[in-house]
Amino acid sequence: MYVKDWGVVRRQIILNRKIFCRTKLCHSFSGRILLAVIVILFGVSGAGKTTLGQLLADELGWKFYEGDHFHSQANLDKMHAGVPLTDEDRQPWLESLRGLIERCLAAKENAVLTCSALKKSYRSYLRVNEEVQFVYLRGSYELVADQLRQRHGHFMNPELLRSQFATLEEPEAAEGVIAIELGRSPRELVDEIKKKLRFDPSQTIE
Repeated sequence: MYVKDWGVVRRQIILNRKIFCRTKLCHSFSGRILLAVIVILFGVSGAGKTTLGQLLADELGWKFYEGDHFHSQANLDKMHAGVPLTDEDRQPWLESLRGLIERCLAAKENAVLTCSALKKSYRSYLRVNEEVQFVYLRGSYELVADQLRQRHGHFMNPELLRSQFATLEEPEAAEGVIAIELGRSPRELVDEIKKKLRFDPSQTIE
């Protein structure tokens, strides 16, 4: 068979490999080929987890899961009333999130998940394996409070913000968490998240 333009053929092969990579949910982090990756964006309420998580998932073509949707109605009612949740309140919620993560990994489904994960023990519980990557959205109380005041249609009572900061355990270096400083546009923050994850959607499987 005679092929007139090998350049065209080569570009088509590369395109087919990219399509295969996306459809099979195979992506490369730090030179490793992973069948499934879960990126968890965490931080206090008002940090912008949902906005950034949805944007990140859309750009990567991954599934997006909002952690707040896995709370029980009793938890939602407490938060509406401005009552801080206890560890006992959060345990069933954490179990639901861990179950979701395990199902995604088993199904080889890449996903972006948002949740507060304020304590180190919560993050340890959700870290099912090394393919679970944590991204911490870090900002001062004043910055996050200002963002929260500008939000509409969200159930989080602003009065709970101080209790969330009091509960927050800043991630330690040993946790291997990626920290992102707030105070910039969602576009800038998502670009930094992708850069720090060292993820390149244009990479193909080698």
